[in-house]
Amino acid sequence: MERKITQDLLGWKNNPRRKPLILNGARQTGKTFIVRDFGQNHFEDLAYFNLEKSQQAANIFDGNIDPQRLVGLLSAIHGKQIEPDRTLIFLDEVQASERALTSLKYFQEDAPEFHVVAAGSLLGIAVSRKKISYPVGKVDMMTLYPMDFEEFLWALERQLLSEAIRESYEAMHGFPLHTLALDFYRQYLIVGGMPEVVAAFAQSRDYTTLGVIHETIMDSYIADITRYADANETVRILEAYNSLSRQLLKENRKFQYSAVRSGARASQFLYPLAWLDAARLTLRCNETTSGLSPLKAFENPDAFKVYLSDVGLLCSRYEVNPIDILEDELASTLFKGALAENYVMQHLVSNGFSPLYWGKPRYAEVDFVITDSEGRVVPLEVKSGDSVRSKSLTIFREKYQSSYAIRCSAKNFGFENQIKAVPLYAAFCIR
Repeated sequence: MERKITQDLLGWKNNPRRKPLILNGARQTGKTFIVRDFGQNHFEDLAYFNLEKSQQAANIFDGNIDPQRLVGLLSAIHGKQIEPDRTLIFLDEVQASERALTSLKYFQEDAPEFHVVAAGSLLGIAVSRKKISYPVGKVDMMTLYPMDFEEFLWALERQLLSEAIRESYEAMHGFPLHTLALDFYRQYLIVGGMPEVVAAFAQSRDYTTLGVIHETIMDSYIADITRYADANETVRILEAYNSLSRQLLKENRKFQYSAVRSGARASQFLYPLAWLDAARLTLRCNETTSGLSPLKAFENPDAFKVYLSDVGLLCSRYEVNPIDILEDELASTLFKGALAENYVMQHLVSNGFSPLYWGKPRYAEVDFVITDSEGRVVPLEVKSGDSVRSKSLTIFREKYQSSYAIRCSAKNFGFENQIKAVPLYAAFCIR
């Protein structure tokens, strides 16, 4: 399946100032597949080493980590000579070897002619847990997120539909295939963006098997928690993670410790929430106390919302009947709102935004606040249906004199009263 990150990898390959690359991302987002596919299609040779599975490969890094020595030994395992510019060296599950991660620094300093990619699903956790020295400034970084809605359309062989959506977004005129695109959006809410699930759905168009795959993925997350977290923190991490589907069903989606369990305190769950963020299982959206630029100066990390990394996993947590999503009028407003907001957050993050939210208790709340490419602060509101009245958006715009706002909803494209109407299926266009 085609992934957008391939273009970023090509840019890295051809950059004369490139450094060794670390590819981050949650487990099951397709890191191994995409790098192996990239190596096979854009290099003459791929030298692949899984440091978790191959103790032989991991042991190489226990001694001297001079790049020339490492290349010689890795070549011996690979069975052919690793050559600059011709071979992609791929160190998978690099968190299994502290010295392998450290070696990236020396590849950058002493052997920049080699193309080296390292990937790890729980790299942030392992670095913190093992107190590994991270090669700051010596590596390039990328993150692979679950497939977005456009990649989902590609997988379903609907490239022409995604191109037409982009054209309507750029022109801000009504999309003739609006109803069809909304139908695919609702399918995406159920399927989500985990590649294995998307592949199964693309092949069968059958929703009945997706729950089992989602459950297997979540079981692997739980296994990682029990493996990599300290025993006394495992229970709290699981409690925090399991509470998120409930937290997002509240009318006020701000994270509340009391919603994890009665009497819970912030001090008990600061580490568990940080663990979930580092494992990239969750997406955090902090509060901004102002709608002025720069937003980061007004960020309040003590108030936040937490979303799941994939809306399909969230939908699966609710154990929904697909008909409740596909027949839009059947689902509750709060339920539809939770899915739509998680979906938009997922797309904003994968497009490079660090969204915040703005709110005044019992007064007004704007779902997301972002900064556009021209440095303008833009309020962004999410509506799951086509009812788009919003006092909060008006209050924010008047208070901070926003030049324009974005509203994602089930309505067609439009631009009126300085509000861009962006259909939910076009969230991937907001860049």
